Amino acid sequence: MFKYIIRRILWMIPTLWFIVSIVFFAMHLLPGDPAIAILGEYATAEALAHLREELGLNRPLLLQYASFLGGLVQGDLGISLTNNKSVTQLILRMLPYSIELALSAIFVSIVIGIPIGIVSALKRNKFIDYAGRTLALLGFSTPSFYLGILLLLLFSLKLDLFPMIGGGKEGDLISRLHHLVLPALSLGLVNASMVMRMTRSALLETMGEDYIQTARSKGLKEMRVIAKHALRNALIPVIAVIGVYVGVTMGTAVLTEIVFNRPGIGKLLVGAVYNRDYPTIQGTLVVFAAFIAIVNLLTDLSYGVADPRIRYE
Repeated sequence: MFKYIIRRILWMIPTLWFIVSIVFFAMHLLPGDPAIAILGEYATAEALAHLREELGLNRPLLLQYASFLGGLVQGDLGISLTNNKSVTQLILRMLPYSIELALSAIFVSIVIGIPIGIVSALKRNKFIDYAGRTLALLGFSTPSFYLGILLLLLFSLKLDLFPMIGGGKEGDLISRLHHLVLPALSLGLVNASMVMRMTRSALLETMGEDYIQTARSKGLKEMRVIAKHALRNALIPVIAVIGVYVGVTMGTAVLTEIVFNRPGIGKLLVGAVYNRDYPTIQGTLVVFAAFIAIVNLLTDLSYGVADPRIRYE
């Protein structure tokens, strides 16, 4: 397994380089001038020229690209064009909020989606199965940001149980968790729909296998057959879906962060796009790509935990 992990990490390097290159050239080829975005449309030509020279925007594109790659290797993502702060420091400050939101949403989707999917499969074509599938359909049809607004109206505005905006006080765990509940629910409930459907489908398919019938014929209790034989083998596609949705959640968290006015990478990226802040856009997208690559690696490794027969060569 160690060799497999090293090989996958090495493969991440050209993948990230390819993504970084596309992002860099795409940002610089799009119409618009960061100097105008910073100083405004009524800035003088002399002021614009001075700012471009100060920021290095008047250098050849390939030199800017080489400079960016050199800084990236050293962990330096550049300086933000809008507030003159280190992009690396801005990302490190916002990243914990985004990660805790994504992981909390996935936790909610697992806790809700897998049990409902199991019960729905065991009670196939019964009332509880129809109810579970209906809830899953509603989850598919409801955007996470709209669900977030509904949760805010009910639990914050009407019942006054949770705060409406913010990410909580830094260093205060209770405050962070209190501010995290509604955003995590708005993302997690939507993701739980896919987890529930996949769990139900995979478990139904597994229950029809010959080895399940053999286990029953040996006199094993039904719950033991389900837990040890059926469910464990059905978890492989469920893990794959959860791994995909971790990356998707990081992306869709942008709207959730805006609805709840939470700090995070997504909100930082939206502000950078609006202000044509090339270094911040590039830095946040690099972090997104690296996070998804790491999640994919952890997802692959988790297959072996669910099914010990899987070997990594």
